[in-house]
Order: sequence, then C-alpha cells, then structure tokens
Amino acid sequence: MSDPHAVLPLLHESSAHLTRTVDALTTDDWAAPSLLPGWSRAYVVAHLALNAEALTRALHGAVAGDPAPMYASQDARDRDIDELAVAGHAELRDRLLAGTTRVHDAIAAVPPEQWDASAERVPGGPTFALGAVAGMRWREVEIHHADLGTAYTHADWSPAFATALIDGMVDRARGSSDASSDGFAVHAADLGRTWTFGAETPVVTGTASSLGWWLTGRGEGHDLTTDSGVLPQIGAW
Repeated sequence: MSDPHAVLPLLHESSAHLTRTVDALTTDDWAAPSLLPGWSRAYVVAHLALNAEALTRALHGAVAGDPAPMYASQDARDRDIDELAVAGHAELRDRLLAGTTRVHDAIAAVPPEQWDASAERVPGGPTFALGAVAGMRWREVEIHHADLGTAYTHADWSPAFATALIDGMVDRARGSSDASSDGFAVHAADLGRTWTFGAETPVVTGTASSLGWWLTGRGEGHDLTTDSGVLPQIGAW
C-alpha cells in the first residue's frame, strides 16, 4: 500500500461496489440502523461522503502549497455528519458519488515527489502522508460498506484488502494501547499467514476477513478460535 497508484484500481473497485449497494437502498433501508451503534445507514453514507470531501480538500491544499486540514475540528466534523445524514436521500447519494470521483482524482494528481508530504486531520492534530491517502480511503470504503449491514459483509472482503487491513492494524498497534497489554498473534488460516501484536502467543485463528473485522473492534469473534481459550480484548477502530 506504499504506492497510491497501485491502490487506486482496488479503491475504484471497492467504491463501485459501495455505489451499487447505496443505489439499491430503499427509503426504509436508509433509516434502518447500521452496525455502528447509534448510526443509521444514512449516517454511514454521510460520513463516507464527507470523508471523501475532507481528504480531497487536504490533498488539494497540500499539493498547492496552501495546507488545509481535513476538518476544522472534531466537533465540526461531527456536526457536518449530523446535518448531512438528515438530508434527502438523493442529496446523500449525489454527495457520495461526487466526493468519490473527486477524491480519486485528487489522489491520482499527487506528484510522486510529494507522497511523503503531510496533511493534518484537524488543526494541530495527527498528520498523515499524502501517499497514504489511497489506502486510508480504501479502508474507509470497505469497512463502512460492511458497517451498512446490508448483504455486503466483511466476508466479502478480498484477500488483498483483508491482508492490507491487518498489516495496518499491526502498524497501528505499535503506537497505541488498543491491543491487549500482554500481546497476541493472529493466524489467517485461509492465507497461511501469521501476524504478531506484541507477542507470539496466544494465537487467534480464523479467516483473514474475520480477523480484520475483529481487530477493528467489530463483532464478538464467534468465528475465531484461540489456543488460550479467551480472546484478547480489542479496542475500537
């Protein structure tokens, strides 16, 4: 995922799948609860649309030499989602489609010599490299597509995405306290690959997609096994 141009075709495909799901939502579907506590499906789509717009804004600003954060503040981000989520379904769909096109174009337009340049999520907050945006957006699209709670689930994730997600969670765990303090490892039985999260045991085993879903704090891990008999505690993504 270090080369955004290698990730872009995968992102295009994932975005197309998301668009087909959103296009199929009925009026009742939009208002139905998503898998995210307290959020309807409309809220999830609003978040995805605004995330695309925010990433585009940050990319354009950084490339132009006029840095702009994704969001003015965390509160502003939350208010914008609240407002867009109650807009008409046609507006929500249009914002998602337009934002998707613009963020794809903005990613493709970043010169390779600027991939290491950074942008802020909020003023004075965490930064991210421009070259990482394609992967960031890919995660947003795939994970929140499954969060919609429609026919598309984490079991539909490609091996490439599940692998990239677990790789990213390993990197994230190195700098956070979300994983168990004692550490653990995960083994993707379908891929024959193991990742360590601070320790080689206990080992949690399952498919790569189920492991990725669980590592983001989703589900109860009922389709996973562990040689310790108890799954480690996982924080929210």
